[in-house]
Amino acid sequence: MGAIVLLVAALSLVVPSSLAWIGTWVINPMLGVIMFGMGLTLSANDLKIVLRRPRDILIGCLTQFTVMPLLAWVLTKTFPLPQELAIGVILVGCCPGGTASNVITYLAKGDLALSVGMTAASTLLAPLLTPLLVWLLAGTMVDVHTTGMLLSIVYIVLLPIVCGLLCQRFIPKLTHRVTPYLPAFSSLAVALTVGIVVSHNASRLMTAGLLVVLVVMLHNLFGLGIGYLVGRLLGLQRPKSVALSIEVGMQNSGLATSLAVMHFAAFPLSTIPGAVFSVWHNISGALIARVYSRNSQ
Repeated sequence: MGAIVLLVAALSLVVPSSLAWIGTWVINPMLGVIMFGMGLTLSANDLKIVLRRPRDILIGCLTQFTVMPLLAWVLTKTFPLPQELAIGVILVGCCPGGTASNVITYLAKGDLALSVGMTAASTLLAPLLTPLLVWLLAGTMVDVHTTGMLLSIVYIVLLPIVCGLLCQRFIPKLTHRVTPYLPAFSSLAVALTVGIVVSHNASRLMTAGLLVVLVVMLHNLFGLGIGYLVGRLLGLQRPKSVALSIEVGMQNSGLATSLAVMHFAAFPLSTIPGAVFSVWHNISGALIARVYSRNSQ
């Protein structure tokens, strides 16, 4: 997936016309479809994990919604980012964990059940916590419409997941037929989202590209490192710490891009950090999975 996303991003940067003809409005429906796919693959046992392991899930969610937002804020104060890009970095930091984190945790030989439970819990908390955190951290830079953002997350994240769960309940045969194709479809949807954002902002990205890439890389890498460190300091077993590391470091950057399109249209560059994060965290996720899996032996 990382290779596909990187290739599409590079093509969109070099030849913007390749995807610039597609309007940014398609990003929200695509994210909704990805979340619908998440609902198709979630099971009752996945949701029960939240109730069975409250301490682990609480630690994970507290770390998720403190470390990444604060890291984003610190990085925007440390580096001379334009205001538009700073808003985008904060949006990424305030989003819940990404669904790709479950696959990376599996490859890293981490606690997959904990990863799935954390993704589910942080996604359910996102409609309340994401708008609140964006308002706290970016409210001095731009007007943040928390109610509108809350409703947007409900429409493009929670409702599609609920629809997926309902399909799983009432049309299980069809669900089982399409489920094997969902990872490939999600990968293509993420790649297309990145390509659209890059193609629409190619000229501006060329002027501030290296700096925003550096900030995004640091955001992700610090998140991975601090997540693991928190787990070990709190006495969690290594597989749990690995899951915490990956869940904290890998964000739902597609949601950040979607929120930037919907609520910060006056600041078009705010979509860039989410797109760059989508490229980078798939690459770093594959690398960290290899490191963790080797050291587990």
